[in-house]
Amino acid sequence: MPAVLSVIERQQFIMGPEVESLEAAIARLSGVRHAIGCASGTDALLLPLKALDLRPGDEVIVPPFTFFATAGTVHNAGGRPVFADIEPDTFNLSPEAVEAAITPRTRAIIVVHLFGQMAKMEQILALAAKRGLPVIEDAAQAIGARRRMSGAWRMAGETGWAGTLSFFPSKNLGAWGDGGMILAQDDALAERMRRLRLHGGTRQYHHDEVGTNSRLDTLQAAVLLAKLPFLAGWSAARREKAAAYTAAFGGHGAVVPPAVDPANEHIFHQYTVRAPRRDGLLSHLKARGIGCAVYYPLALHLQPCFSFLGYRPGSLPAAEAATAEVVSLPVYPELTGAQQAEVVRAVTEFYD
Repeated sequence: MPAVLSVIERQQFIMGPEVESLEAAIARLSGVRHAIGCASGTDALLLPLKALDLRPGDEVIVPPFTFFATAGTVHNAGGRPVFADIEPDTFNLSPEAVEAAITPRTRAIIVVHLFGQMAKMEQILALAAKRGLPVIEDAAQAIGARRRMSGAWRMAGETGWAGTLSFFPSKNLGAWGDGGMILAQDDALAERMRRLRLHGGTRQYHHDEVGTNSRLDTLQAAVLLAKLPFLAGWSAARREKAAAYTAAFGGHGAVVPPAVDPANEHIFHQYTVRAPRRDGLLSHLKARGIGCAVYYPLALHLQPCFSFLGYRPGSLPAAEAATAEVVSLPVYPELTGAQQAEVVRAVTEFYD
């Protein structure tokens, strides 16, 4: 790739010009004033949480049905994750559950736009605004997704106090290694994020606070810049594949296709169905050589590392039901019609 060779020839592997170019491009895509590259999607969550200066006992509301980093970063930033249940149809955080989970100790809310579909941000933002709570949008799976709010399209990561992206290789826009980005509208927050990712200082050997080493390296930025022009087309192709699946499974009965909120434009990072006898279906598909996976087999509130929080089976029934029923099917842009037809046949044959 010429872009990678250019970086190698210049030898500016850390904070090269490609990083700044990518930040500007992602900021334009996401409708934000600032995009700050960092080492991973996990760090993109951790650094804004650190900026909240959480103290012991401070609570951050998170969904239980998501990747571990959403809650793990709260713990590592010094806070206490409080889990609010999901909506059964979209798998996204329930605004009603968020409202019920707010206490005087709540310091922030993390909203995950799961599988590429935005949550009901307008409702959650309204709840947060009444109480002066910052909202962090975990858009690791939702780059380029958007939602119609108050008559206008708003992008994933645009409306929260901070937004986060992941460039893990399997993401819709994936690097050749790890990487992430923080999105922000506020100038002061963006400046602090730039400090925190560079050991707490913007000038070498001068540190305003204790930060960390979380830089998006130049090679990854070059790869992402080369891929970025294709992202919209890839997302459109994913929507086409998803529509074909939904049409095929719509009248089947056993398999429940994913619901798409009419206000959303979904990017289908995953095409996730609900299916009875899920584990048997997984074995059947794998025996046929069809890639499939369960995201996620155990809700976060039941993970052993969070047992000290006191949650028990039955605490969050919608999330727990999802973990027992979901399976994600191939939905990548290059999936051919014949391949997709084989997936549909394999799924339907399992239930016949």
